[in-house]
Amino acid sequence: MPMNDTRRRIHSCVVENAGVHFNELVRRTDGSPGQVQHHLQRLLDREKLVSEKLYGKVHYYPPEYDEWERKALALLQRDVSCEIITRLLKDDSPTPSEIADSVDIARSSLEYHLERLIDCDVVEKEYGPGNRVLLGLSHPEQTEILLVEVTPQCSCDVYC
Repeated sequence: MPMNDTRRRIHSCVVENAGVHFNELVRRTDGSPGQVQHHLQRLLDREKLVSEKLYGKVHYYPPEYDEWERKALALLQRDVSCEIITRLLKDDSPTPSEIADSVDIARSSLEYHLERLIDCDVVEKEYGPGNRVLLGLSHPEQTEILLVEVTPQCSCDVYC
């Protein structure tokens, strides 16, 4: 069954913005929430798209992304997470304090975002000599590829 224009527009938006959440999809497509929800459901039923709920938001993807990529893309769509990841790509093993300062957030806020990034296997946290916290990306090459894919949407300053 061919897609109508609205469904095609929603599908294209998700393909171009993998990991986009529902409210952003409504904004980008200029549709009403009910209309977008209706067409999304049809696309999901026909397996043209997949969805994943992560930390209170439902994100949408083309079906070719695996579970790790979907989680990483969802987090990259969030500005603070994107900035943390970008900092970790630029700098080998920055301290949490250095990241908090460069991202301009409180250390407690950084820990909140790091917990999510660690939980989704995007960031690794280890303890080095003197019990120093060491942070790094779990899959740096794959993460960098995904970051390039979301570059037009993120507001972090390295790739954008």
